Amino acid sequence: MINDFQFKEGALLAEKADHLTVPINALRAYFHHHQHPVIYVNDHYNLWQANLYKIIDYCSNAISDKVIQKIQPRDDEYFLIKPKHSGFFGTALNTLLNQLNIDTLYLAGIAGNICVLFTANDAYMREYQLVVPKNCIASNCDEDNQYALLMMNQVLKANIDPISEDNYNITGKFPS
Repeated sequence: MINDFQFKEGALLAEKADHLTVPINALRAYFHHHQHPVIYVNDHYNLWQANLYKIIDYCSNAISDKVIQKIQPRDDEYFLIKPKHSGFFGTALNTLLNQLNIDTLYLAGIAGNICVLFTANDAYMREYQLVVPKNCIASNCDEDNQYALLMMNQVLKANIDPISEDNYNITGKFPS
């Protein structure tokens, strides 16, 4: 979600990402309320440093600022960088998840048809249970996003039920 959106159709994806901030932040609040970890795995933009503030500074511009301000990680959340599309490839994510005794992953972010899908695939191969609320991911192309959700649900056995507006408070029940 920390992205510069400096690519073809970046402004469109930024608009979609902005709409995701409400259900994603509700999910974050729920996780914090129940003392579950929140982990960001973000592109490194050739900075090769897991320095949140340098990445935010690099990504900040007129298109991205609205999203970044609403969704940036808090100091009590984990922040990892990734060199490619999957959150597992070339990262410490699997080690961190094992240290935290995590067996179910909730995935959210952009782009649903690339980074989220590839991360879900790698998580599935590592035998994690998956929850990918369909209103917590977006892609440049809505059809590609729907196809990615179908693949995650049908092939990777992910629960894709949306986070409903009735559950936007931290006491609400989210998909499990």
